[in-house]
Amino acid sequence: MYRTDRQFAREMDAQDGLAAYRQQFHCPRGTDGRPVIYLCGNSLGLQPIGVRQAVLDELDKWADFGVEGHFARPYPWYSYHEHLCAAAAAIVGALEHEVVAMNSLTTNLHLMMVSFYRPTATRYKILIEATAFPSDQYAVASQAKFHGFDPKDAVVVLSPRDGESTLRTEDIEAYLDVHGQEVALVMFGGVNYYTGQAFDMASITAAGHRNGCIVGFDLAHAAGNLMLELHDWGVDFAVWCSYKYLNAGPGGVGGCFVHDRHAAAVDLPRFAGWWGTDPATRFQMDPAFVPQHGAEGWQLSNAMILPMAALRASLELFEAAGMPALRQKALALTEYLLFLIDQIPSESFEIITPREPAARGCQISIRALSNGRALFERLEQGGVVCDFREPDVIRVAPVPLYNSFEDVWSFWSILKESVSS
Repeated sequence: MYRTDRQFAREMDAQDGLAAYRQQFHCPRGTDGRPVIYLCGNSLGLQPIGVRQAVLDELDKWADFGVEGHFARPYPWYSYHEHLCAAAAAIVGALEHEVVAMNSLTTNLHLMMVSFYRPTATRYKILIEATAFPSDQYAVASQAKFHGFDPKDAVVVLSPRDGESTLRTEDIEAYLDVHGQEVALVMFGGVNYYTGQAFDMASITAAGHRNGCIVGFDLAHAAGNLMLELHDWGVDFAVWCSYKYLNAGPGGVGGCFVHDRHAAAVDLPRFAGWWGTDPATRFQMDPAFVPQHGAEGWQLSNAMILPMAALRASLELFEAAGMPALRQKALALTEYLLFLIDQIPSESFEIITPREPAARGCQISIRALSNGRALFERLEQGGVVCDFREPDVIRVAPVPLYNSFEDVWSFWSILKESVSS
């Protein structure tokens, strides 16, 4: 049973087996010199302590070896991305050859749609959720237009029922079972950036496939947040960034998943680049492109070493902590946060993130019913770092790698005071 006193939060932290990981991150400080209450990992994760040395090591390698750094151990630049595959695969529930770190999220999304959005005269629509992240909306609309379709017709946006904030899985399934023969691609976020709803990706994938659709996901808010099983769910492709829950820094390298059944499909149309060829024969400079097996066959150019060094340092923490333990703590943090917020007798806001544990990640979205920007500014003045999304949502994300139960309590205390004022 939860309590509302600070001592209870401290008792929870004392029992937390992941509490020590907080010391592996830099935490920003406010103007008073004290650490802020950082609840914004859904937008930009904190910097792991090990990132600086990981990047410096590659700068030193460049200084000491020049071009020979491509082959200098322990992490040769030539194969640097390969050292990230095992940890990334564990995070998204994939086989190692199904994942690759490359490019940025929307670049990877476009590369995937080149291969997997293959519209015909009768099956050409793309199904997305309402309030999908704008970059996804722009990407799918531009792909439809590129193929000669009017995005207003080709891009189908599913909205929640009247009076509800989030989509029901049965409504997504029902749409596909009725209209699926018109849908070429189902393209959802794993977690909706606005509401914080975690979608039932297994059910959506199954519904798409039984109606002949390709199914892909944007996992920007899901990778490093939810327990994912992309391979077992049969997802065709997925893309993600690494600067949110994966803590690889601003503009961090993106990630891509391509299911094993497509791994050897050399006849799939794709935009090609030389890093997508077999590394054993890459320097033979053959003008004929033959993609290597798996997701790496979608690579275009040399690995981005410095961003990948930052990601490697963060992934080491994920390997040590393990996604099951991180997910368990995330659910405990958000359940505690929801309990505390429910103790505030207020009609000035509502929670729009689903209460069901399976339907949420780390993020809780609070919709202000009036003066949302003012409430957000009061939280900022109290030392809270979260974010505001137009027109009226404050997003709060206690992240299990570095947030504590006392962080949650402190946020609630400031929220309660801000609402009453």
